[in-house]
Amino acid sequence: MIKVGLLSDTHGFLHPKLPDLFSGCDEIWHAGDIGNPETLYELRKIKPVRAVYGNIDGYPLTKILPVKEVFQCENIKVLMTHIGGYPGKYERNIRQIIIDLKPGLFISGHSHILKVIYDKKYKLLHINPGAAGKIGMHKVITLIRFTAEGDKISNLEIIELEQRNKV
Repeated sequence: MIKVGLLSDTHGFLHPKLPDLFSGCDEIWHAGDIGNPETLYELRKIKPVRAVYGNIDGYPLTKILPVKEVFQCENIKVLMTHIGGYPGKYERNIRQIIIDLKPGLFISGHSHILKVIYDKKYKLLHINPGAAGKIGMHKVITLIRFTAEGDKISNLEIIELEQRNKV
């Protein structure tokens, strides 16, 4: 059993409640647009981190992180990337990767819109955790926690933090 804290689109900001919210997690997964290396280092002080870089991330993040990551979590194949779309509207190259790899869990960020959707066509769970930073069109900072056990995702929690101030 692995407890995961999932976030995306921090854009260089970590909410002060984040360490407490992810303290019970085994790993933190970040779906891109981290913002700067310091943000990644701060996350790594909380828990081990799996992350991909996003479209706003520059050097050195693009050198130390992949654009997409495929890995096993328990008995679930996971595909994580920043720009991926969502069921029915996947990015073309991501759709082909989904067809070829057949992940059970697909994670992406970028839109700043939290979505949890089961894709019947490709038999996968898609999660976009929304945005955990202050920059962007979103009005509420969002994070997700869940448990992976065997081939199941359970205890999925959507965490909404206070409305952010527009920057």
